[in-house]
Amino acid sequence: MKNLMSCTALVSGLMCNCAFAQNETQAAAPATRDVITVTALRREQSPQDVSVALTVLGGDELIALGVDTLNGLENFTPSLEIESQFGGGQPSYSIRGVGFRDYATLNAPTVGIYVDDVAFPVPVMTQGVLFDVDRVEILRGPQGTLYGRNTTGGAIKVISARPTDEFHAGLVVEGGRFGRVDTEGFISGPVSETVRIRLSGASAHGGDWQTNRETGEEIGDAEKYALRGLVAVDLLENIEALINIHGFIDDSDGLGLQLFNPSVFGAPAHAGRRETSFGSSDEFAALVDFDAGQHPFRNNEGWGASLTLGAVLGDVDLTYIGSFETLNRKEFNDWDALTTGAAGVFFQSSIEVMSHELRFSGETANRLHWVGGLYYADEDLNEVYQSDFVASFGPGFAVTTPYKQDVRTLAAYLHTDFNVTDRITVVAGIRYEDEKRRLRDLGTFATGFGALNFANGAVDGTLENRDLNSDNVSGKIGLNIKPTKDILLYTSYSRGIKSGGFTAYNTLNPRAVDPFTPERLNAYEAGFKTQFAGGAVTMNSAVFYYDYKDQQVQSAIFDAGTGAIVGRIVNAPESEIYGAELEIAYHPTPWLTIGQSLGYKNGEFKSFTDLDTAATAAASTAVFVDRAGQDLGFPKLGYQGFVTAEMPLSETWRLGGRIDYSYRGDLALPLLGPNYRVEDYWLTNAQLTFGPQDDRWEIALWGRNIFNADFDETRNFFIAPGGVADVAAPGPPATYGARLSVRY
Repeated sequence: MKNLMSCTALVSGLMCNCAFAQNETQAAAPATRDVITVTALRREQSPQDVSVALTVLGGDELIALGVDTLNGLENFTPSLEIESQFGGGQPSYSIRGVGFRDYATLNAPTVGIYVDDVAFPVPVMTQGVLFDVDRVEILRGPQGTLYGRNTTGGAIKVISARPTDEFHAGLVVEGGRFGRVDTEGFISGPVSETVRIRLSGASAHGGDWQTNRETGEEIGDAEKYALRGLVAVDLLENIEALINIHGFIDDSDGLGLQLFNPSVFGAPAHAGRRETSFGSSDEFAALVDFDAGQHPFRNNEGWGASLTLGAVLGDVDLTYIGSFETLNRKEFNDWDALTTGAAGVFFQSSIEVMSHELRFSGETANRLHWVGGLYYADEDLNEVYQSDFVASFGPGFAVTTPYKQDVRTLAAYLHTDFNVTDRITVVAGIRYEDEKRRLRDLGTFATGFGALNFANGAVDGTLENRDLNSDNVSGKIGLNIKPTKDILLYTSYSRGIKSGGFTAYNTLNPRAVDPFTPERLNAYEAGFKTQFAGGAVTMNSAVFYYDYKDQQVQSAIFDAGTGAIVGRIVNAPESEIYGAELEIAYHPTPWLTIGQSLGYKNGEFKSFTDLDTAATAAASTAVFVDRAGQDLGFPKLGYQGFVTAEMPLSETWRLGGRIDYSYRGDLALPLLGPNYRVEDYWLTNAQLTFGPQDDRWEIALWGRNIFNADFDETRNFFIAPGGVADVAAPGPPATYGARLSVRY
């Protein structure tokens, strides 16, 4: 723990033994409590001065915890869950129960993802390698008055390590169980008096922890490569430019699902979470041009570039951020965990996102802090996904669904903090957003039957275009009180908006793609942040109540004209979520840190008349069910804790140790039924480190999930509950290994 920026904020309830210094401009310091600066409110502050529930993880800690994608953050952050849909590459981010389950690619998330202040509005684009990171900031609650995008759940900000004024370099090599090898390195320094560069890269190989029950084939190997180049240029005395060029390739195996009940085809349940099955029909294999025994895989690549210009114009700071991001995705998932072709899905996606943000900020008389901005983004998605339903519905049902979506977003926002006195601050913000979405050229075609869009509205098998235009006003108002320098009390009301969208699944009926409207979240929150016992104890807490309007949920509608039950995303008129979080970090000695965090949340529908699909199918007419009082379907309880120690062995050497543990409560999915309940689980990790006091190198021995806990990330079914296949996305078993870190 030698480096100022490489360890986490006390508010996060997490500390690290440093593996790899991220801010080399700081001098080595004794092993004492460290401080981190965050920019959650668009200016540099201590996390204890930020009136937002906030978790911060330093870059070195992410390495120590084995977090190499955003998905790994959920085990170390209160009230955060990240669920890969059916175990595939489409993530669902949820903070405080505000999430959105959808395996399709086209819809916006409830949680905003930002990498170096660039928004990634398409969730599948966020699955690249996390490497050479200065810190990650996770903000809980609606965000929109400070950021380019508007979200109901919160925001995750990834800040890359910046070019340094002096030459530095570093390398991390880690080897683990199942032949997994990860590497990460950087080189940074000046090339002239006005230009500094940082080149960094990462790779991952191996890790095949699953076995095909029928053939013995092992799957789970990673094959990832990522590169980033940063160039910082002092254009004038008060103007700096930062150029960011980056790219990645992911040719990894996909996740094999577990059959947790026997299939109607006679296949028995899998014996354990490391056992899986996969396979396609010959008809589907010919359609997508790969072997019928092909295991799940990803063949994705993406690249992007951004330009950030910062200028100081008198009392006003001006920032411009322009970016262009792309993803070319090919991904095969076997969602039935069978050797037959009952529910295989192959995605081919091309995504381009261009954005511009112009931001102004300043301070007036040391009383008024303000940030205002304009944001524009254009998204272009072109996707074809193909489904193998031959074993489920018979020959001819190898199905292709193409579609395109264009999204244009224009927004303006303003956020202010006004210091009424030295102890009282009023917070106010407002946002206006105009968004236009267009779904084009969507159709569903089967190899044996041609176009499957039988209802009116389909022309040559392609549905008429759908448009969704929406404009919304959201904002925030709050009050902060600092009775002493070590205590912050805050309360706020904020309103967040999540974009509406379309249900772009295999579509037999035009009503399936009629748009669902934006959802609105009215959030009420109160909390405190404090330090006492001479700074040895940090304690932060928050309570919240969310009034949800038009929540977007997966359900179905009944088309009286055709007598069909049509699966689609609908809006539930009223829901509510409430809960609380507590985070404590205790430093009884300079070499020992103990941290605990606890999150509780509960939610239910208040008003939702939903279609009863089973009763409707039996009656051949619409039958409805009142879901008021029904659980929303997320884990209610989450707990994280850790103990770290770092002791000098001599004036030259040091020894460190860490143990951390997390608990996720059971996950009920009421809309699916009790058989798809995901059981609660504990995960425990441990690490031992040794190295010199100057941190020039370090050796670490580590174990993750050291008690070999069996757990599922999610559960689901195909084609109906208890039908073709009941499947689970299993978590990995115990892993262990060693890491060598060197720096110059």
